[in-house]
Amino acid sequence: MIYRHNNPNTGAECNMIVEEPGFDRTFYGRDRHNKLLTIAWNPGPASTVTIDGVNYVFPAQSLLCLMVNESFRFEDAAAIIAWQFNREFYCIVDHDKEVSCAGFLFYSSAQRLFIALDDTGERKMRILSEVFREEFETEDKIQGEMLQALLKRLIIMATRLARLQYTDQQTLTDDKLDTIRKYNMLVEHHYRNEHQVAFYAGQLHKSPKTLSNLFALYNHSSPLAVIQDRIQLEARRLLTYTDKSAKEIAYELGFEDATHFSKFFKKGAGQSPTDFRKGSVSPAQLPANLQ
Repeated sequence: MIYRHNNPNTGAECNMIVEEPGFDRTFYGRDRHNKLLTIAWNPGPASTVTIDGVNYVFPAQSLLCLMVNESFRFEDAAAIIAWQFNREFYCIVDHDKEVSCAGFLFYSSAQRLFIALDDTGERKMRILSEVFREEFETEDKIQGEMLQALLKRLIIMATRLARLQYTDQQTLTDDKLDTIRKYNMLVEHHYRNEHQVAFYAGQLHKSPKTLSNLFALYNHSSPLAVIQDRIQLEARRLLTYTDKSAKEIAYELGFEDATHFSKFFKKGAGQSPTDFRKGSVSPAQLPANLQ
């Protein structure tokens, strides 16, 4: 079942998905214009989630946050409970201070965050999901405000758990973590045109060396690797889900020529764009409901 809240005046949208066997997203297919952030909860046993063609174990009793442009498919979609919302409903950037670095869930790292719930966390999630259902079923003038308050509560809880599980809060202080998060946000917005760390360092008023040191505290990916990995990911998506030529993709991703792009892609993927596409499912091969 999908519970929906839409405000036609503002374009705000918030959904809750429960026991929906067909719940997935093909961003470069049918969901191209449906720009929703997703918070998914797996209350059942561990299963597989496929994100942009890569399989991950979705552990039992854990949360997963997905960006607006990520395609995903759940092995047991009917077991997943999820919340989806757009920028108009709740902007994680505009509300950043209010919820104490909400952007951490979506922009803090290139690594995939699976946020584990203990017994207390599981109990809170079950209570929160029931309150969400009740609010979706109560249609009145303040429904949107009530749903926003509940979503904020969900984000705060997930953020607290994620920071405890994925950061050393003594070494990586709030200001350092905030710089890393802002760097990843900037890469997400500018990677098509800006491929050098110096640009992002300038935007953050930091030196490239300072950024490298900060990233070394957090994970093994360097600032340059974050940019290159993001470009590689987008290239794979475009090769898989669109009919654009390698030349068109190269131009879209800020490369001066297709040859340079092909060398860059082969270095990361281990094969040329043409060979990669041959091994992928093209849009023409997808079922009609995925196109």
